[in-house]
Amino acid sequence: MFDIIIIGGGPAGLTAALYALRNDKKVLILEKECVGGQIAKSPKVENYPSQKSISGSELADQMFEQVVALGCEFELETATVIKKINNIFEVTTDFSTYQAKSVIIATGAKPRTLGLENEDKFLGKGLYYCAICDGPFYAGKEVTLIGDANSALQYALTLSSYCSKVHVFTLFDKFFGEKVLQEKVLATDNIVIQHNCKAVKLIGNESLEGIVFQNKEGVVFEHKTQALFVAIGQVPDNKIFEGLSPLDESGYLISDERCISKTNGLYVAGDCRTKEIRQVTTAISDGAVSATRACKYIDTQINN
Repeated sequence: MFDIIIIGGGPAGLTAALYALRNDKKVLILEKECVGGQIAKSPKVENYPSQKSISGSELADQMFEQVVALGCEFELETATVIKKINNIFEVTTDFSTYQAKSVIIATGAKPRTLGLENEDKFLGKGLYYCAICDGPFYAGKEVTLIGDANSALQYALTLSSYCSKVHVFTLFDKFFGEKVLQEKVLATDNIVIQHNCKAVKLIGNESLEGIVFQNKEGVVFEHKTQALFVAIGQVPDNKIFEGLSPLDESGYLISDERCISKTNGLYVAGDCRTKEIRQVTTAISDGAVSATRACKYIDTQINN
């Protein structure tokens, strides 16, 4: 029996473990892929307090080592079913079943990919999913962006503030973001827009060198670039939790800055929940909040 089971080993989950362990709780982290989540795939992190520059994998390793040193247990397993029976949570994975007094869901979200061959090959080598994280590395240079909604428009404006030119490609003939963002993008001189273009191939050897597009007339053309930012949405994986906590239309767990769910003792933290800003620092904040609430919940149950 654990005090708290944390589903997800990214920044939110690792921070939740840290706070729970420091409150003398027995903690298990279940992670289905790799420690660190999305941040572990970032070649450089320069927006994390106290670190001028650090690789995402190194930052994730430091977080993981810290909680393991405090006694956190860790299993590389995928949670498949979660139930609450007589105030005890039962979490079933692809290998075993565990019980806990409280559960924190910190499964994060993944960027929606283009679905092109060799896309993984160029990740961090010219292909990026976070302009805020990786855009500054291309200050003074031309970059390319694919996307048409709010995130893409915000990324375009952010990149245009320090890149010499931002080439924006959209799949359809218009933007789908807020009108005010569209107006700002259209009024920015160094943002060049091309609608009705579908990316069909990534070009390069060791790093990205260009993209092959096809327009609505069927014309195929090559666009040279050393930096491509993709902002076509994120994909959460919360289906197994919807019986305990409702999901919004995009599949995110509905919660606010309190990180609570509709089920007592169940908390949600990080990119898997409904929120406006998804960054490593906001995930860490959620981790601290959710763990503190989980500890108070457990202590209250014991005292009652």
